[in-house]
Amino acid sequence: MGGRELLADADMDLGFDPESVGIDDDNVLARFKPVVREWWVETFGPYVPDNGGFFTPPQKEAIPHIHDGENALIAAPTGSGKTQASFAAIIDELFRRDRGDDGLENSVYCLYISPLKSLANDIHRNLEVPLSEISAKLDRRGEDVEIRHAIRHGDTSDSDRQAMLEETPHILNTTPETLAILLNSPKFQKKLETVEYVIVDEIHSLAANKRGTHLSVSLERLEAMAETSPTRIGCSATVEPLDTMAEFLVGREKPGGDPRDCEIVDARFAREFDMELTTPTDDLIHTPQSTINDRFYDQLHELIGEHTNTLVFTNTRSGAERVLHNLRERFDAYDEGNSGCHHGSLSREKREAIESDLKSGDIDVVTTSTSLELGIDMPHIDLVVQVGSPKSVAALLQRVGRAGHQLGETVTGRVVALDRDELLECAVMLKKAEEGFVDRVFIPENAHDVATQHVYGMAINAVRPESEIMGILRRAYPYRTYSDDDWERLVRYLTADYPGMEDENVYAKIWRDTNDPPDGEYHYEEYPVGETLIGKRGRLARVIYMTNIGTIPDSFTCDVLTRGDSEWIGQLDESYLDTLETGDVFVLGGDHYEFRYRRGSKVYVDHTSARPTVPSWYSERLPLSYDLGREILAFQRGLFDRLAEGGQSAARLWLREFPLDEHSVRAIVEMFDQQVRYAGSESVSTDGRLVIEEERDREAYERRYYVHSNYGRRFNDGLSRLLAYRVAQQATANVQVAVADHGFTLSMPLNRKVDVVGVLESIDPGDVREDLQASLDGTDLLERYFRINATRSLMILKRYKGYEKSASEQQVNSEMLLGFAQDLEDFAVIEETYREILEDKLNVDAIEDVLGAIGDGEISVVHHRVDSPTPRAFGLATLMASDVVLAEDESAVLKEFHERVQEAIDDESLQEVSVTD
Repeated sequence: MGGRELLADADMDLGFDPESVGIDDDNVLARFKPVVREWWVETFGPYVPDNGGFFTPPQKEAIPHIHDGENALIAAPTGSGKTQASFAAIIDELFRRDRGDDGLENSVYCLYISPLKSLANDIHRNLEVPLSEISAKLDRRGEDVEIRHAIRHGDTSDSDRQAMLEETPHILNTTPETLAILLNSPKFQKKLETVEYVIVDEIHSLAANKRGTHLSVSLERLEAMAETSPTRIGCSATVEPLDTMAEFLVGREKPGGDPRDCEIVDARFAREFDMELTTPTDDLIHTPQSTINDRFYDQLHELIGEHTNTLVFTNTRSGAERVLHNLRERFDAYDEGNSGCHHGSLSREKREAIESDLKSGDIDVVTTSTSLELGIDMPHIDLVVQVGSPKSVAALLQRVGRAGHQLGETVTGRVVALDRDELLECAVMLKKAEEGFVDRVFIPENAHDVATQHVYGMAINAVRPESEIMGILRRAYPYRTYSDDDWERLVRYLTADYPGMEDENVYAKIWRDTNDPPDGEYHYEEYPVGETLIGKRGRLARVIYMTNIGTIPDSFTCDVLTRGDSEWIGQLDESYLDTLETGDVFVLGGDHYEFRYRRGSKVYVDHTSARPTVPSWYSERLPLSYDLGREILAFQRGLFDRLAEGGQSAARLWLREFPLDEHSVRAIVEMFDQQVRYAGSESVSTDGRLVIEEERDREAYERRYYVHSNYGRRFNDGLSRLLAYRVAQQATANVQVAVADHGFTLSMPLNRKVDVVGVLESIDPGDVREDLQASLDGTDLLERYFRINATRSLMILKRYKGYEKSASEQQVNSEMLLGFAQDLEDFAVIEETYREILEDKLNVDAIEDVLGAIGDGEISVVHHRVDSPTPRAFGLATLMASDVVLAEDESAVLKEFHERVQEAIDDESLQEVSVTD
């Protein structure tokens, strides 16, 4: 029977006439076997008028590809049915097989891989519905058919794991880390040989980090192990570039060859979005903070009241807690029963309780930071509010896409900006989202530490030819350019082929040798004589591997102590220490402290009255994406052009084409108009101009340079280190650095004068990596990342013979090994440490590109001298203001800056601002 006939026969109140409704996808439905077809129509028939058929756009396109055994990447918004699209054809095929003469083996046929345990748990529950209901249909017809499914991750009990060996799930739901363990599990390996389908959910969230790198090699190992080449299906939210993501998913048939075939289902904009940027006032400088807060919470309360379930995203965990607290304090409508908070620092029990309420719709509002971007299905959410900038279009669409899960519903999102820098970011972000722009995902490449784990794992499973192990690694997308030199560095480390390694308690993990003749000491008859083979070393190799693999680093907090009397001040997260260099000043408990040094998990400081150089929230906030930063620079050029052509009215008219409220329009135009009147038309960076603003503060006896490089914090962290390294050499003085998304500040004594523009223009892009690497020596950033990579590379074992080292103990060990590693030539662990910092953390490729554009004349560097920071530098200037500790302090400093600028504008005798190109 066709879909229309099944609709007509269905015993349910559809609310429409099955004979007259439009159905354009009966051909997709016809691919299912009758029992699955019936279930699909009964389940999704009510949505036919909204869909124009039985399937959502990604389902219509993806299901035929998967049915035909073709690899597919499905890119579609949250709630568009892409996970159902992945499973539908697989479930249909498994029921067909189990009803056949041979049935299904006691083995795994489909792997579902999720980045989150909560998502894995949710999918496990959701799978139960079709599997049990279709089985029940067949049971009523006298057919005993059962498709088993189970979940396995770090929380799975030993008894459940044992049960999976005896009664193996046909669909296994797991995580990247658990898959890597299963590939080396002697008893479970055979169960994976029958795998025919692999679904990687939320693949975009994995690809951008080493968890994805690890998974990509696991998939190639599975490919080599499986009886047939598994069909790979990737589910992704709105992501770019799709071709790269598809290559990451499928890898290569052979090293150096073309990517495997992959069909791309591009349904990224299949849902209607209703998004708008709002701000509580058009004057974010002079409006009292209390008034801004009142208006914000009144507006938020009104929005919550107009919707059934609201999800509020903030950019920090403390922000999520604060918003919930203020809602409950200000309005009687909120209590523990109808409102809650969800983030990674809460207990598992509390998070699961909130997730349960979200699934059932029994909670009015939940505040969160990033923990609910991915994960559970929340069908009742009909509004998402984003407080502040989510820092990328991709994150915005991911978060807002959590609303409107019901088919045919419009996705409703409101973004609230509470300061002028974020207002500008969000304005561009929403407009680019409307236009279909998405930030690129950058995939780590040629990571030695992940390669270490997999080569070790393959050697543990069996003695194998070196060429085979190397080939499996190189078929994975992140290792497609892994050179012979890279391989030799890796093998030298794994075979402990460096003097002194055993003295440092770092032992060989594998051996590499040629296969002996039959009468030799080591002969493996399955391989030719003379072939280079690789095998494991050590009786405990498998235990070491199984208890130490993975890529998620351990972290810890550091005690902050004063030098001399060792007075305990408080604690800092170790990731915050990445930002600190000797002499940097930060705020803790309301007081200022100068960072001196760290020893293991202890940080030593001095009391100081100097201004802070690093904001307290630095390590917790997401960085602005490089691609969005470039779009902001292009926007600034467009806005300046309109101001020049038609003044404020022309600029406002243009901005009203953006999804902004009137407050936002007026606030942006006023800021840029004031910028032009104070400092001139070339005082703001654009996509063709980089502005460096110089302020001489005689009262503080400091010379400050505000570099308006709006390329995001990762870029600015790298360029500021590089520039400070060069400037300090010329100034023979300590250079303090403060970094933000829209630029950075260099500060030095007033009597030190350096041609910063000249220094910047003189940097050869070819020297960037070497200089930036040199600038890292002796930093806590290098020490921390070396620990992480030494642990990932199994140079430091987290677990050994029943003892588990804490992250702080790992740090102590790594600091003892760092000097040794730096002295070795081409040592894989230290090379990967530098690579990860430069490429993944400091965006060195983008720095090289921008410096190259400066050298080619595509970007000009403009130098301005000012008596007070310009409006676009206010945010940078507050980072180094000595009296900024609380939000109220920042507001006061911003008002002071604004008043200075306004006085200068109003003063008819204002001297012309000096400009040099």
